[in-house]
Amino acid sequence: MKMEPAKKMSVFTPSIFGKLKAVTAKREAQNEKIIDLSLGSPDIPPSDLVRQTLSKESAKADMYGYTLGGIKRFNEAVSNYYQRRSKVSLNPETEVLQTMGSQEGLVHLPLAFCNENDIVLTTNPAYVAYDAGIKLAGAIPYYMPLHAENNFLPDLDAIPENILEQAKLLILNLPGNPVPAIPTKAFFEKVVSFAKKYQIIVLHDAAYSEFYFTENSPASFLATPGAKEVGLEINSLSKSFSLAGARVAYFAGNADAIRIMREFKSNLDYGIFAPIQEAAIVALNHAEEITDRLRKIFKERHQILTEGLTELGWEVTPSSGGMFIWAKYPYEIDDKEFAFKAIEQVGVVMVPGSAFGTEGKGFVRIALVQDVEELKLALQLLKGLDM
Repeated sequence: MKMEPAKKMSVFTPSIFGKLKAVTAKREAQNEKIIDLSLGSPDIPPSDLVRQTLSKESAKADMYGYTLGGIKRFNEAVSNYYQRRSKVSLNPETEVLQTMGSQEGLVHLPLAFCNENDIVLTTNPAYVAYDAGIKLAGAIPYYMPLHAENNFLPDLDAIPENILEQAKLLILNLPGNPVPAIPTKAFFEKVVSFAKKYQIIVLHDAAYSEFYFTENSPASFLATPGAKEVGLEINSLSKSFSLAGARVAYFAGNADAIRIMREFKSNLDYGIFAPIQEAAIVALNHAEEITDRLRKIFKERHQILTEGLTELGWEVTPSSGGMFIWAKYPYEIDDKEFAFKAIEQVGVVMVPGSAFGTEGKGFVRIALVQDVEELKLALQLLKGLDM
């Protein structure tokens, strides 16, 4: 019997991370040093309080049933978190919806809202999950380039009118992955006005909202007047609370959009493991003390790597937040070839920028997921590159 993939599988391409891992494994097999700065998976463990809660709740015999739409107190914890951190009021019953990690929500949302051949406005470069969801829905991506002259924010005024007439959804990610651009209040106000004018749903991916290195946090999209009328924000506990493997996130915002997504998800899953939800509730309720520590650590890493790469002649995109460095290396070589040679020559693993879109050519994304001493060693190793 011949096994053949469905035509829909053509929207998926082999992950660059698998290819990087294969090359990394060869070097590891030779007992060579590897410093992995590729995956954005936090190296800092969750707080003791969160882990203790997960352990205690997992030991209870009655915690192993389906949770369906999620524990009510989780939604309340999200609402309280938004009120404290962003001065945003959310109805926990109608304006919050739990998802199994943000990737699940990001991929599924276009399926719930887009018809075939609808246009989705997305950035270039962008997180790879956006494209997967758009193409699974049979929608068509329209790529908005991110350029330095516009502070790596999409230029909404440059989108042709005929595109806007067909557009159904706008996806934003600020602070971003891979480009750690920071939103401004004025930009979000423009987005709301733009969305109302063209009747476009907005999805803001706020996965890195707690990663900022200045006195003030990046604005929540939902804090913008009128934002809840036009769309949603999706946020995750993976990065800010070091719960990447637990797979817990949520949508917040427009009640009608939440209702549609809730109906959609009711056909897909039976909810997140209850002890994980209990641990997430504790994390959200203690967000200030948890994320203050995280920011101090990542600010130092960001500063050391930015300064070190600049001294090596790299062009580092200015940023005051995010979990990544977006940098242009000083060699005339294809970014994918550069990334693999960097592993083979010095054992430093970075993601080629073109993995995130054509505008990423000549760049690499570097995750701040190693301690300071490892980052200093990575800088020393990168000095030895022979391109």
